[in-house]
Amino acid sequence: MKLLAAGNTDKGRCRANNEDSIFLEEKLALYVVADGMGGHAAGEVASQLAVDTVREYAQKSFSNKEPFLGEFNPNFCDATNHVAYAIRLANQSVYEASLRNSAWRSMGTTLTAVVACSGNRLGVANVGDSRAYLIRNHTIQQITRDHTIVAEQVRQGLMTKEEAARSEAKNFITRAVGCDYQVEIDVDEYDLENEDRILLCSDGLTTMVPDDVILSIVNSAKNPETGCKMLIDVANQNGGKDNISVVLIFCYTDMWSNLTDKFQRLLRRK
Repeated sequence: MKLLAAGNTDKGRCRANNEDSIFLEEKLALYVVADGMGGHAAGEVASQLAVDTVREYAQKSFSNKEPFLGEFNPNFCDATNHVAYAIRLANQSVYEASLRNSAWRSMGTTLTAVVACSGNRLGVANVGDSRAYLIRNHTIQQITRDHTIVAEQVRQGLMTKEEAARSEAKNFITRAVGCDYQVEIDVDEYDLENEDRILLCSDGLTTMVPDDVILSIVNSAKNPETGCKMLIDVANQNGGKDNISVVLIFCYTDMWSNLTDKFQRLLRRK
């Protein structure tokens, strides 16, 4: 699988500072977006600390082929399991840092990460409401779940998506990295197809730009760098009420490897 990626982060038009952090590592095929929260610049601390912890663990465990540490899910590849464990470490790092400094109390961060696996698979892990999207042909699919009060009400049929978008509680998240000693992480994997595009973003993009506009921009972008700039520009043109972070990945898959991997998974199920 060949991945071309770019990322950018912008403070927007209304915030005094940027509490988002991003990370791109081509050699590891690992990409992360985090959106921090907390007073006295603690959001910046939380998101950067979380991203740094994920980066340091990934560089150590991926590159040196060290034995896997922590809970292992046999339904997912090693890389996906490593990312999930890295987020658990990040949660512990942020939580312990908040206990050591009273100015950082109650700080936390969302975190969404994707990693390429063997056989044209993509591992996805997230906590909070930063999102990952799969753009394929002329469709856009959110492949993460928002951990917010209104998102849960939508899933239960108590509120429509339109009502959720207008709700004053739309930014009240129910899970975040660093807010408790342990955190529940959503983890999944997806098969990629040739010319798929993956978008990671903080809610500073999704609250300013509708999904259909995101789809149009990503499909029209000639490269990831151009796509990132266009997305941030439109979010700012629409108000830029929050920090805006985007990572855009263009995927070019090995079709034979994908078919072989699917066949092997079918054999394991029998």
